[in-house]
Amino acid sequence: MDYKIAHAGLYDSTQPPPDFGHPMLKYFSLESGYVNLNNGSYGCVPRPVTRFCSELSNKVEANPDRYHRFSFKPLLVDSRERIAKLIGAHTDECVFVSNATAAVNTIMRNIEWNSEDIIVQTSTTWLSTSRVLTYVSDTRPYPMLSMFKLSFPTTHAAILDAFRAHISGLKKNMATVSGDTPPERTPKILAVIDSVVANPGAYMPWKEMVAICRAEGVMTLVDAAHSLGQEPNIDLEAVKPDFWISNCHKWLFARRGSAVMYVPFRNQHLIKTSIPTSTNYVSPKDPPGGPSAPNFVMQHEWPGAVDFTSYLCIPTCLEFRSWLGGEEKINNYCRCLAIDGGRRLARMFDTRVMDETPHAQLTLNMTNVKLPLPTKVSKDKKTEVNDFLELSLLKQYNVFAVTFYHGDAFWVRCSAQVFNDMSDFERLGDALLVLCNEAKDTLLKGFT
Repeated sequence: MDYKIAHAGLYDSTQPPPDFGHPMLKYFSLESGYVNLNNGSYGCVPRPVTRFCSELSNKVEANPDRYHRFSFKPLLVDSRERIAKLIGAHTDECVFVSNATAAVNTIMRNIEWNSEDIIVQTSTTWLSTSRVLTYVSDTRPYPMLSMFKLSFPTTHAAILDAFRAHISGLKKNMATVSGDTPPERTPKILAVIDSVVANPGAYMPWKEMVAICRAEGVMTLVDAAHSLGQEPNIDLEAVKPDFWISNCHKWLFARRGSAVMYVPFRNQHLIKTSIPTSTNYVSPKDPPGGPSAPNFVMQHEWPGAVDFTSYLCIPTCLEFRSWLGGEEKINNYCRCLAIDGGRRLARMFDTRVMDETPHAQLTLNMTNVKLPLPTKVSKDKKTEVNDFLELSLLKQYNVFAVTFYHGDAFWVRCSAQVFNDMSDFERLGDALLVLCNEAKDTLLKGFT
């Protein structure tokens, strides 16, 4: 869809886009004066995408029967085709769900577990994902959880060495315990791997981690919530994870909530039902002549009457991103700004960036900078200080980035988007210097 009214925040695709940075703000709906360095949490929807969603919603309401019975289906297929091409997968291996948490639930609750099975999570696994894994472990037949401990700063090489040792150790222990277990009861291991850790914002060597698991016969679920729109050249056909999920509404410019769930053909028999179970579920008790199980695509095509607009806007998102210059150009700008902005903050704070590896191997479009605060504080103070910083940033300064505590220090995670420039980092830094001094004089008085 080509929007011609450039002055209204839409765009003329026959003309080149403006430079990245603040000239891009007119294409987004951010309020005047608000500095958003937190695209990683909720994303930002460009005006052309918002316009598409509004117009489509009006068309839906003009004739709900025509839309829900016929019109949405080819639009949904088009969206799946576009996403599949972007991530290097077959169209019918990709379906949409509302968010990454929904996808994790769908996968983990469909797998048939045994009590001897092991689910590997990381100490930095996102909390909602971790809670799903805990729930699965808390319910019959009670598969076991294994924690792969990860602490930053670190390097890709160190992560891979530690992960390889962890997986190898589990396999050796499992072989010893299993003994003469029949093949149909052989315990399985599933590793949940982040492509990009959320807090701290750190790019993981997830493709190599998947390769380690494949070599050991371990299944993988890649939580790539932050990958789409931030990580080019994903190529799932080559990497071959067992499951892969990513939000479209964080970095790809889609409306919330929108996520893709990739299940390769070889594993679709494991996903017996969508969640919630849809009218297209195939029961082994069904009479012959109906659709064949697992009916994976159809189950997710119609999970009931929902708003499909967040899925159907994907082509508009990708067309806008193409007009901006495409994935490589967008992410080169954002990554360079994240690296340079993080270093600028570190100089302002007289601290350090978390990623000091050669070539910033842990950094995509998010950077983590140590805050000038005491390094060892009580648990209740961690929460109190984070709440104070985040609330004050918004209420007093109308600027935002995520603050968090990790590895005996407070950090700030900044997300760089095409509408940001270095002055945004400097404005955040000025605000945090004031707030950190205030926190040291009040909440953290007596801590060193």
